[in-house]
Amino acid sequence: MVQRLQAIIRIVIVLVAVTALAGCGEDLGVDQHGRKVAAERLDGQWLVINYWAEWCGPCRSEIPELNALAPELEKQSVGVFGVNFDGLQGEELTRAAQALGIEFTVLAKDPAERYELPPSDALPVTYIVDDKGKVRERLLGEQTAEGLKARLQALRQEG
Repeated sequence: MVQRLQAIIRIVIVLVAVTALAGCGEDLGVDQHGRKVAAERLDGQWLVINYWAEWCGPCRSEIPELNALAPELEKQSVGVFGVNFDGLQGEELTRAAQALGIEFTVLAKDPAERYELPPSDALPVTYIVDDKGKVRERLLGEQTAEGLKARLQALRQEG
C-alpha cells in the first residue's frame, strides 16, 4: 500500500513538473521558412528586432546591412530578427523575404506584445532589446551595421 502511494506521488510530481516546463517553452510561431521558432532562441540574449516591408525603400537598403551583421552578432549572443510590418504569413512571407534577400530569421508571429515594443507608423524601425527582455532603444529610419554595433556596444556597457 505504501509503495503504491509513493508511486502515485512520483507520477503526480512528474506530471506537475512537465506541465510547468511546457509553459516555459512558449514558441514564437514560425520563421519565413515555416520552421518553428522556440522561445529559447530569443530568451536570455540581446535582440535586434527590425520591422520591414517590401514597399519600403529604406528597408531594402538596410537588409544587406542586417544580413552582414547577423552572423557577427550571433557570436556575441545577440540575435537579429525581422518582422514583416504588413503581417504577411506563410507563402506570402516567404516570397517577400526572398524578394528582399533576407538571410536572418523573420518571425511570422509579431513579438511586439512579448517585449512591449512601442508601436511605430514609420519604417524601417529597429528595436534593441536587452537580455532581460527590456526595450533599450527604438531606432527609426535606415540603420547601418556599424551604427548598430556601436549602439549595441554602448548599451551593453551601460548594463
